[in-house]
Amino acid sequence: MNVIGWTTACIKVRAVLTIAGVVTAAGVLAPVSAAPDEQLGYRRLVELESTRTFSDELTAALASGDARLAGRAALALGRTGDPRAAGPLKNATAAQDVPLRALAVYGYGLLAAKTPLETKLVAERLADPAAAVRVAAVDAGWRCKAAKNPGSTALATPLLALLDRDIDPLARARAATALSAWSDAANANAVAARVERAFGRERAPAVRWHEAWTLRRAYALATSPAAVRAGLADRDELVRIQFADLVGRRKLVAGLAQLQPLLKDSSWRVREQAYESIKVLAGLQRTDHLGAIPAEIATPAPEPENTEVPLPRPAALGPVRKPVAADARLDLPLVAATSAQLDGPMTGPHPRVRIGTTKGTLVVRLYPEWAPLTVANFLNLVDRGYYDNLRWFRIVPDFVVQTGDPNDNGEGDAGYTIPAEENPVEQRSGVISMGLNYTDPPNAHAIRDSAGTQFYITLSPQLHLNRDFTVFGEVESGFATLGRLVESDHMTKVVRLADD
Repeated sequence: MNVIGWTTACIKVRAVLTIAGVVTAAGVLAPVSAAPDEQLGYRRLVELESTRTFSDELTAALASGDARLAGRAALALGRTGDPRAAGPLKNATAAQDVPLRALAVYGYGLLAAKTPLETKLVAERLADPAAAVRVAAVDAGWRCKAAKNPGSTALATPLLALLDRDIDPLARARAATALSAWSDAANANAVAARVERAFGRERAPAVRWHEAWTLRRAYALATSPAAVRAGLADRDELVRIQFADLVGRRKLVAGLAQLQPLLKDSSWRVREQAYESIKVLAGLQRTDHLGAIPAEIATPAPEPENTEVPLPRPAALGPVRKPVAADARLDLPLVAATSAQLDGPMTGPHPRVRIGTTKGTLVVRLYPEWAPLTVANFLNLVDRGYYDNLRWFRIVPDFVVQTGDPNDNGEGDAGYTIPAEENPVEQRSGVISMGLNYTDPPNAHAIRDSAGTQFYITLSPQLHLNRDFTVFGEVESGFATLGRLVESDHMTKVVRLADD
């Protein structure tokens, strides 16, 4: 064996020992306990990413021959936010393994706010043969533009190419969403026109509502009257919601006549948004806190309540505390080989929670593979009865319902914060995410790692929240219950159900 081969072999042996929690460059570590079905090495990765620790352990895991470990390490490196992670992640974006390449591109994108990324590399990955990688590159491009990375404006060209020609609907949908970041560019009107043309010819419902979201969010004034008329009459309620909001954003009095028929729409969410836009056009403020259902709005009919027998609450858990890596459930391998897997749960049983409310029940399915500490935190609080009887202190029509504050004023928590776990699951309707604190105006923005106990559930797509907020699950049943809540309502009892 030559010198280079011997060195490589030593590094590989050291990598295995390192990820097992046995040795680091600094010396011996206490072994990290592993559950019987736990993915090897994941717990140590959670420890490092949650403490924002860039280390040789992470880069060794990234270079591992185990695709499950390497991909998870790529996500962990991105979550550290450390600019030193850019080099290893850049190299991994050329890996042969598709799941590793996808998560390396996504992790690389997470660093855009900390260090300028190579937009040429992002553009290359936007043309990757694997749809999962292209979707991850779309997110990276969006983050590059939001962070004003040098050369990021030019990424509009490959994103528009994806929007026009990509065979994968999710890649087209995500490209449409990312193009909302070009509203301040010199070619904004041209981008808006391309998105509108794509909307006019698109047939996939999921892509259409993403395009409608972008027109509403970023290009309301540039959207043609013909597109507005078509959008308001679209068969998809999510498209109608976006265009009802778009009409309010245009602030043209003529929009009142367009919105009036939507007050009798078959969808309660469309009715709600039409009512809010009519208020805006009448010179009033949108509803920031829903204290009562307006007489003009018919709420959704109650759904059958979930009556599954809950799991018993563990005894003698002690006071509420901050979660640690030992609490995380890590049995699901994070292997996103397809675009759909990059936007949802992995195959396998997931923890479930029933949220009882004064207006009915809803069940959420949690995604520990994407947000292990966030899920652990939520389940720790559920098991301790922390959420029982707390009020829904913030309800904003066509936006979110929010709760989890023991002080009942939007400022309370349990006295600790948890690390953000950014992931590519988008903020579509019915996702559950952790709330964050904000900096003071006029340049208010979300503060990373400031989540505690407050959580929200989206009433409609809120894709602008993708970059900052941690999605950790999704409503499985009872979504209509959310449409009947007002801010005098509260959770009754929150319990764990059997995995599914």
